[in-house]
Amino acid sequence: MRSSLLTGAVAAALSFSGLAAAADAEAWKARSIYQVMIDRFARTDGGSVDCKLYEFCGGTWKGLTNKLDYIQGMGFDAIQISPVIKNMEEDTSVGEPYHGYWSEDLTQVNPKFGTKEDLKELVDELHKRDMFLMVDVVVNHMAAKFDNKPPPKVDYSKFKPFNDEKYFHSYCNVTEWENSTNYQNCWLYPYGVALADLKTESSDVVSLFSKWIKDLVSTYSIDGLRIDAAKHVNDEFLPKFVEAAGVFSFGEVLTGVTEDMCRYQNKTKNLLPGMPNYLDFYPLNEAFNGGSFERLQEIKIQAVDACNDTLALGSFIENHDMPRFASQNQDLALAKNAMTYVIMNDGIPTVYQGQEQHFIGGETPSNREPLWTSDYNTEAPLYVLAKTLNKVRKNAIKKSPEYLKKPSEVLIAETNHFCQSKGPAENAVVFCITNKSSKGDSYEMAVPGFRDSDEVVEVISCATTTADAMGQINAYMGQGEPKVWVKRSAIEGTDICPKTTVDGPKKDSGAAASKGAATGVLMAAVLGAASLLL
Repeated sequence: MRSSLLTGAVAAALSFSGLAAAADAEAWKARSIYQVMIDRFARTDGGSVDCKLYEFCGGTWKGLTNKLDYIQGMGFDAIQISPVIKNMEEDTSVGEPYHGYWSEDLTQVNPKFGTKEDLKELVDELHKRDMFLMVDVVVNHMAAKFDNKPPPKVDYSKFKPFNDEKYFHSYCNVTEWENSTNYQNCWLYPYGVALADLKTESSDVVSLFSKWIKDLVSTYSIDGLRIDAAKHVNDEFLPKFVEAAGVFSFGEVLTGVTEDMCRYQNKTKNLLPGMPNYLDFYPLNEAFNGGSFERLQEIKIQAVDACNDTLALGSFIENHDMPRFASQNQDLALAKNAMTYVIMNDGIPTVYQGQEQHFIGGETPSNREPLWTSDYNTEAPLYVLAKTLNKVRKNAIKKSPEYLKKPSEVLIAETNHFCQSKGPAENAVVFCITNKSSKGDSYEMAVPGFRDSDEVVEVISCATTTADAMGQINAYMGQGEPKVWVKRSAIEGTDICPKTTVDGPKKDSGAAASKGAATGVLMAAVLGAASLLL
């Protein structure tokens, strides 16, 4: 993979001349990603239409280009879009291919989303804004309509460039999810659509894919890839494909088991440079739905030991495959805590369209609502929160590049609270999230992570406090709100909290309750630090 040491401005200039510099893992670590499902983001005419969620709704690349201000206004400087190549055209018993994952012809762009010129215009506009583009790609299968009478009757001649049955595995359904031979060689999703499984172990398939991805990346100056269903192709294919692409790649490995996921990103195999962080996703959801944050800490420690680079994982709480976070609990305070974790955690923050508008859709396709139903509200609480957090993250990176080079330190991990410190001591960013919800009580708790007499600002409320001789601050918690603190000197001269107030107790905070909460959480912090040392 080529290394990019160019500034954003120079890289953008090169992209306009057709000489785009490849964006490597280090370049992507400094970015925040906003995930877009093209058909559901914005229409070319900017209109708002009602549509059935299993059919096309009319979103386009030009529609996205016209709405980039909305995304950039939240502070996101990279966009991940759904696959761009031509899909099968038939309607099926499970709907139309509005999502872009049912590949038929890799040599053409998807006419439902626009023209080649529209896609190039989108990329050019992104690069003018110093924003990266990540494109989703499908390498596991090609797709054909299925009448649900096995074996599927597939016309392989329709597929390009894989226009012969010899490029595919013989038909069988994936039934053994712990057996790699079964889940890599058999066909996924045996209803409504036949996902003909490609022989990615074949040298011919590798060669055709390598040529295709080189052409796609160079033609459209793509900065990164997300490899769909990476777990379902054979191991040896992945590094060859990534090398041919020449850009940073996320590979989807859908598992919450540390050894299963980290084997794709360790020094022995080195199959993928990065992955969406499903290891955090599952315990984080559990903690917000009746569980404890202790399991999240355990998983994070395991991942640092087992994975080669957890800082190249994509931190997320929503995507197009999973039920919306708010589908389980619509409490806004919990959603704020989840957003805070995603953006302030280690790795590359990834926010799925509609998360900032507190969408509540459940299983697919309910989790793929058109964004225009929100009127692109830039005053929505989660939109405003994302904007603040991205500013804080960018400022921390600017103040100290070391912010991106070392895993965070867990300060507190117990039933109701999870706190981390990220970055060097002189420029630390400390955040605390809680699962108490908006009905949570008001209390005080001691939070370590600073140095003696540090003046500190909580950037969401813009309230100030001072660390004591032990480097602890007295945090005034209430209504289940998350907290993010930085040193006051770190944000001077920025537009982060230009006006501040002095932090203090909440209205219903009692002295006895405050003392108990502070003592209990401080003990949790001490025990947490001791466990890390052990």
